[in-house]
Amino acid sequence: MKKLLDRLHRRLGDFWWYSLMLFCACRTADLLNAFVGLWLVPKYVTPSELGAVMPLTNFATFIAIPASAFATVFLKEVNTLALNGERGKIKTLVRGVFTVMTAMLVISAIGARLVLPMFLERMRLSEGMLGFLVIASAFAGCAAPVYSNVLQALKRFKEISLMNIIAAPARFIVMLFTMPFRAISGYFAGQAAAPMSTIVLSVFFLRTDFRVRAEPYWNINSVKRLSRLFVGVLAYQMFPVMSGLVDAMVIRQRLPEVESSAYYMVTRFSEIACFVNGTLLAVLFPYTAELSEKGESTKPLVVKAAIATLVFGAILAVAFAFCGETLLSFLPNGKEYSRFAWAIPCMVIMTTMLAMLSYHTSTEVSAGRFGFLKWWIPFHVVCPVFLLLATGHKYFIGIIPNRLTEFLNAHNFTSLQSIVVWLLLTALAKLCIASHEFFNRCKNRSTI
Repeated sequence: MKKLLDRLHRRLGDFWWYSLMLFCACRTADLLNAFVGLWLVPKYVTPSELGAVMPLTNFATFIAIPASAFATVFLKEVNTLALNGERGKIKTLVRGVFTVMTAMLVISAIGARLVLPMFLERMRLSEGMLGFLVIASAFAGCAAPVYSNVLQALKRFKEISLMNIIAAPARFIVMLFTMPFRAISGYFAGQAAAPMSTIVLSVFFLRTDFRVRAEPYWNINSVKRLSRLFVGVLAYQMFPVMSGLVDAMVIRQRLPEVESSAYYMVTRFSEIACFVNGTLLAVLFPYTAELSEKGESTKPLVVKAAIATLVFGAILAVAFAFCGETLLSFLPNGKEYSRFAWAIPCMVIMTTMLAMLSYHTSTEVSAGRFGFLKWWIPFHVVCPVFLLLATGHKYFIGIIPNRLTEFLNAHNFTSLQSIVVWLLLTALAKLCIASHEFFNRCKNRSTI
């Protein structure tokens, strides 16, 4: 068996072999995650609160963006040091990163604690322990990549696969014991448990690597370089998360409760389209960073990853178009949501387009190129402003032109159907712009 696997490894090459290994490990974990998202959560979280799960998750992501951006910068730098075999500098870098991240997390926690009660009130939720658990899940999710990114940069994909397999049961067990008492708080307790298990396992796997002697790393040049990179990554991550938070809040606040809950249910299916993307993206980053450092083209990897994702997404969309309504009807309160089954293939298509887009932007970030921010930032500012205007135009009567008010009154933008169409169009627009940028770079024979 070992010889057969070694032969398959040589035939596929490192990139596809590790992608396959990580894919199998992640899918094993996803069996539990699917049960949590499709059964456990709708069973315990009432339909009146189910629509608030995604806005809260997006809010947790948003408040932790500075730490998340710094973790990505850390990954880029660790890839460079790992390529040069400078383990001692990696150890010094990790110490400095945790000092900076701790300061960021404290500042973010204070800000979140001030804003969260008002946010929960808008989401029609009582606080209790919920505020603390939302913040804890956000920070644990940001701290975990600091260690797991070292494993990713060192291409220790076996250990990463094992962590993915263990994190899902940890999340599931915590939710299973806590959700019956306070459903939505138990959900976020489980969300915090998964990254905490990742941190513990990462420390265990890296114990040998960190026994090396620390070498000097920090100086004025490294600080300047990382600061510039941090600003670029922060802009790259912050604006789409902000846009997604606005989308989730509009869906929760301005759509009927049954439609906002249905949106949560259909997106549990559409997230399956990320199965291939999540795996390939994790493996792609260190390889594209290495190729960029060597001045070699990353185009073949990006194109192959995009094609694999497109094929998987197309098959999934067709399958759900035929069986989506049946699958929904088997779930808790599913009969109430089954009439929205038409949205599942639409959301799968949207998720697939965004997944294909992510290969281009991730590769640009891994190469330290941020030219795409010229359209990325304006796009993610204009879209949420338009959505707020379209769904809440009654607040702007007398400010916006009468013709625009009449048009918005004539078209129902506060429905799930309108929101799905909007999300599809914006995803398509982003993919078209990124594809144009990508192929222009190809045409100019630049390194991609």
